[in-house]
Amino acid sequence: MKFRIDIRRKEGLSDPEGMTTQRALQDLGYSGVTSTHFGRTIYLEMDGDDTGTATSEVEAMCRQLLANPVIEDFDIEVVG
Repeated sequence: MKFRIDIRRKEGLSDPEGMTTQRALQDLGYSGVTSTHFGRTIYLEMDGDDTGTATSEVEAMCRQLLANPVIEDFDIEVVG
């Protein structure tokens, strides 16, 4: 079973990397860029056939290690 996990900063929190990239793009002449946000995507494979149980385990992994629940939100999607 394959999962895609998208992790991003929570709404309203500053994204220093995104702001720096936005300014750099504007400095390069891309004046239409009004917002840039960075996140990360993790692809994870697990054994098992029970999608519900596996999804619960992946959520626990995100809360314990893969994401920082204080400053980040995440979405989990079964792929493939």
